[in-house]
Amino acid sequence: MRNAEVIRQWQILRAVESARVGITIHELARETNVTTRTIRRDLTALQEAGFALFDEGEGNETKKWKLDAQPFRAVQDGLSVADVAALYLSRSIVVALSGWPLVDELGAALAKLDSALNPKMREFLSTLPQVVSTKAGPRAGTASATHLAPLTRRLFDAVRDRHIIDMAYFSARSNRAKTYTAHPYRIALAQGGVYLVAWVPQYDEFRTFAVERIQKLSISDETFRKTRELPADLFASSMGVFWGEPEHVVIDFAARHAPYVQGRLWHPSQQIDAHADGHLTLTLDVSTDWALRSWILGFGAGVKVVEPKALAKALKDEHQKALAESD
Repeated sequence: MRNAEVIRQWQILRAVESARVGITIHELARETNVTTRTIRRDLTALQEAGFALFDEGEGNETKKWKLDAQPFRAVQDGLSVADVAALYLSRSIVVALSGWPLVDELGAALAKLDSALNPKMREFLSTLPQVVSTKAGPRAGTASATHLAPLTRRLFDAVRDRHIIDMAYFSARSNRAKTYTAHPYRIALAQGGVYLVAWVPQYDEFRTFAVERIQKLSISDETFRKTRELPADLFASSMGVFWGEPEHVVIDFAARHAPYVQGRLWHPSQQIDAHADGHLTLTLDVSTDWALRSWILGFGAGVKVVEPKALAKALKDEHQKALAESD
């Protein structure tokens, strides 16, 4: 019940703020599908919480309700109700940023916002994360998380100041530690992990490193000059955090998977063709890397790769290997 009330009061705030000439109680009642009596009670509660709501006009039925154009000027000129609510809601997302170099600064900024609000307004806004929940994706384990934040901060400084780095890195592909001298270009937060994208002169290419697998890091006094550019969307050609040339991929999904597949945007390149019998065909232009393969394998027997043939064979081999190992 309290959640429904918070959502309705939030809707009222947004409606009043967006109505330049004001809005009547009857209009608010129609928008939120409640009685005018409930609207009056909500408006009183919001005023008591510190929101500068006021009415203009003569008759009770035709009065226009408005909100102070700068309700949070004590915090920062120009902040709207939506701005402050978004900041409050972001608190639940911060939990997923373990290792992100600016997480402490973000927490400090939210604390300053908190201290600038009056207690009742703070109480109202603090209920918003109870209405919207977030769930963090896979993250670094507890053991690696303890050194992840300071390590990422050092990398952040190296990227910013363009210092060459030397590192010992555990390569999952070769299952051993390797040493690299690299030019750090960017830190990326993707799919619950923190990654370093760096130019490796030894291989004459950019490589992506999972920060939690960096075992030792040394930052040189020597700097490098950027001679290459990275795209704004680092992993655009992949469904994960990989580099690779995109290929045209065609996948058939059984009817039982169709609603789930249709309901999401898996990649900007996707096109979906639904068929009369309920199954659908999904086409993508993506790298056929492990991110794509593991995603397809997750659908089990209800999926068939039509193109490219090499991908279909790789997945068939993976299924056969899994079957053999389970015997």
